This record gives sequence, C-alpha cells and structure tokens, in this order.
Amino acid sequence: MATDRPTPSGPAKPDLSIVESRVYRGPNVWSYEPAIHLTVDLGILEDYPTDALEGFTDQLLELLPGLERHTCSRGVRGGFVERLREGTWLGHVTEHIALQLQQEAGHDLRRGKTRQVKGRRGVYNVIYAYTDERVGLDAGRLAVRLVNHLVEPEDGFDFAEEMDAFLRRVQRLAFGPSTAAILEEAVSRDIPWIRLNEYSLVQLGQGVHAQRIRATMTSMTGALAVDIAGDKELTTRLLASAGLPVPRSEAVRSVERAVAVAERIGYPVVVKPLDGNHGRGVCLDLQDADAVREAFPVAQGESRRGSVIVETFVTGRDYRCLIIGGRMQAIAERVPAHVLGDGEHTVAELVEITNSDPRRGVGHEKVLTKLKVDDAAVDLVRSQGFGMDDVPPAGEMVKLALTGNMSTGGISVDRTFEAHPDNVEIAEEAARMIGLDVAGIDFICPDIASPVRETGGAICEVNAAPGFRMHTHPTVGEPQFIA
Repeated sequence: MATDRPTPSGPAKPDLSIVESRVYRGPNVWSYEPAIHLTVDLGILEDYPTDALEGFTDQLLELLPGLERHTCSRGVRGGFVERLREGTWLGHVTEHIALQLQQEAGHDLRRGKTRQVKGRRGVYNVIYAYTDERVGLDAGRLAVRLVNHLVEPEDGFDFAEEMDAFLRRVQRLAFGPSTAAILEEAVSRDIPWIRLNEYSLVQLGQGVHAQRIRATMTSMTGALAVDIAGDKELTTRLLASAGLPVPRSEAVRSVERAVAVAERIGYPVVVKPLDGNHGRGVCLDLQDADAVREAFPVAQGESRRGSVIVETFVTGRDYRCLIIGGRMQAIAERVPAHVLGDGEHTVAELVEITNSDPRRGVGHEKVLTKLKVDDAAVDLVRSQGFGMDDVPPAGEMVKLALTGNMSTGGISVDRTFEAHPDNVEIAEEAARMIGLDVAGIDFICPDIASPVRETGGAICEVNAAPGFRMHTHPTVGEPQFIA
C-alpha cells in the first residue's frame, strides 16, 4: 500500500458520482456495439488508485469473485486483478463491476473501456456493453454505490440485499423464452434489434427492412386471424368445414346447457373456456353430469366472455406442432407436470427437488415452469393412490396436472422427425385455414408417427402466439397417454 497519501476521510467525503449517463443503441464513437456511457467524477478519489486503498481489492473480490476471470488489457485471466493490485483508478473499477453485475444476471458481456475526459481532472468516460439498457444502467448505478461503500462504508448498505434486488429487477425486465430465442437467432444472423417498450415489443432490422415482433406475433400476423384463433368454437367450425379432424363441440353459457350438450355428444367430455389460454380452466375426462356441473364454473371463470366449450374427450398423446410461414418447423410431445418416484422421497419432497432445477422459474421467465401444488394437484395425486407424504416406488410417475402445458409445469420431448407426413399436412392446413403466419397446432392422437385419419385423434386447439419453449427433457421415459 502506498504511504505518501493521506487516507480519504475528513470534511471532504470521498464520493464517486455519475455526472451524466447515455445509452447508445447501435454503433457509436466508442464501440461498434450498443453501449452504456457514464461520465463519472472521482472527486478527491482521483488521488487514490486501488493500491492506495487498504483492503479495497480483497473486499471487492470477496463480494464479486467473478472479477478474477476478467482479462482487462492484459489479455489473460486475472489481468484485471493484477491491475487492481498494481493500482488503477476507480472509474476503471466501476466499468468492470458494471460488467460483472450483468454477468451475474446471466448477460454474457465483456466489452468495456474507461478514458479520462480531456482537460477535466478526475472525470472519466466509463463505457461498457449491455443487453438490456435498464439493466445496464442499474448495474452502473450499483457499481458506483459499491465502490463508494468499499472506500467509506455507507450506513444501511448491504451488498447482498442490493444484489438480490438487482437480480429480481433483471428477472422482471427479462424477455420471455420465446422472444429471447428469436433475438438469439437474430444476433447469430447479424440482424440488429431494439426493444420498443418494457414488454416484448421488439424491432428487428432497420429502415425499409424493419419488422416488429411481440413474442411470437409478427408484423405479418393478421388481427382477424388472432381473433379467430381466440374463439375456440369458430376455430373448430372452420377446421371442420375444411375436413380436418376436430372433436365434436358446442359453446354454452349455462350449467344446464353444458350438461345437455355433454349428454348429446356422449361422455367423457372436456369443459374449457371459449377464449382461455395456457391450459387454465380446462377440465378433462368428465364422466357424468355431476362432473360437468362441478367443472363449469372453473372453466367459465377463465373465460373473458363467459362462454364455455363442451367437447368430446379425445384420448391419446398431447403434441404441439409449430408452424411458421406455412411450414412445420417442430413438433413436441407435451408431458404433464409430474414427479418420478425414487423409492426414497415423498411426493412433496420430489416436487421440491424438481423445482430446484435452475431451468424452472415462475410463469414464462425460464424454459421450464415450477411445479405448482394446489388442491387440484393434491386431488389428482390422491386419485393415483398416493398422498403428498407417501413415497412412490422407483420409476413411478405421479402426475400433478392433466394438461401438458409448459406453463403449468409440463415438459416436452422432441418428436419433429417422427411425424407422419399426413399429420404434418393437416397441421399446416390448419394454420393456413385460420390465416396465421406463426401458429401452434395442438394435436391429440395415439401416435404422431401414424396418420390420425386412421388411428383417431383431433386438433384440439390453434394458438396464435405459441411459445417456443419446446424443451427436450432427458429424464422422461416412455411418454404417457394424456389428453
């Protein structure tokens, strides 16, 4: 440690401050890539590089050990730590902390530079890369607070708490898996993109080549097609008119009408909201009038218009066919939320173990969704002969939901190359009939490898904004028959 400088304390409180912040959303004077530009004033800390601040480097590395991987100008792992121990200015430190904070949030960013503002002592331009500009700006502000705290502790500042709050904000701002997948592909093709609002509205390309997307809806998606897909009764009627396999169904608005339709088309039946999504309010395999009466308010509660669909229950495996530009791109078999017994843990413990998978999150934030244990799940587990505190045998599948939606904790298995050409043609024709450029066609059939016109099966739904979470799970054995 240098001893020819006084300690930075006394009447002039050491304080690194942000004078100005800018966001560059494209190539700029500092970088060919988008960048955050902070103008920072070190104040009296201009006289105190890191080697003059006792314990600063060790405390910083203890809080952010990932900084040890930064190469800095040395070009080798640990290069930045060498600069810290030799003595570097706190503007430079701010740059690296801002990058590392974003790394902790899952944004792989490594580009940055710090340069003194010409003619202004202690004032620096701090430039660093970002993926989301709000995350980048938050990282810069937290980096400045951390530097100041390590120089002179700030009352009430707890870095662990601040880091948790930062990561929670990042999760709220993050794109969903579908949008993220599209942008990842855009970057691989050198297509520039810009976020247009705080949600998932994104522009791809620039000028006359610009196109906009919102999740999996595009500039080419027709409003009428979206409305049609949102009306399950109209969708079924249009598909049936084209000779495509669909279940017998009817929309109703009362319990007694629902029972009457179920009696006419024959049990078992499915009751679901007319305009619902994500499998919410869908009640399957209803065997009698009492079951329909019990299911009706559940489905109606998820219907914006108050109408409910009663349709024949089609048995088989659940497949999601992804159609883009009129062509089938992928097919996933969707397996409902479940746990696999190991002969040692209870059902409740298996749920907890499954939810500890880092790929599982809340809602659509990650490729998989956490398993949810509610009254319906407990009842379903009980119907399979288990309680939540029972230990299922090794290899025994215990379902927690009947529908295979990813948003309810389901997983999927890639079946793209197994589909029979007739089934592919049916799915593509369904998307064309509704008029969607991007569509998710939900098939229920015994086996997607066999033609459904011979083996039985039906299109149970057409989705206008299908998720791209078609995740292959490595631990699933033989797919179960579901509906």
